Amino acid sequence: MEEDYFKNLSDRERAIFEGGISMGALYHQFVGTPVSIDTCSSLEHAIEESILLQPAVIDVDVSLNKDLIKQSSGTMGYTSLEGNMLNIQITTKINEISVCTCISYMEDLDYPLMYIKD
Repeated sequence: MEEDYFKNLSDRERAIFEGGISMGALYHQFVGTPVSIDTCSSLEHAIEESILLQPAVIDVDVSLNKDLIKQSSGTMGYTSLEGNMLNIQITTKINEISVCTCISYMEDLDYPLMYIKD
């Protein structure tokens, strides 16, 4: 049983673990993907659908920074997705415990920060 591998974790710790794994997978899978303002919504949807397949993930909300995508698009009409373009929330649930893991660009840190919201 899968639970045997996580018996040393509380439900909250396990939900945080699953959110962190999903967030890391998302970041390293999608950063670098070619994106344009015209393909932005389909990429948001693809990210949501793929991450929803991960264990314990019950909700994913993806919002890409369309202004930054427009500004970064070159003469060919597209750019590569970067961490500073991501605004994502992943909700994981283990038994009755839900956790929201996020990534968003923090201007004061000049960094796309992954963190636990709730």
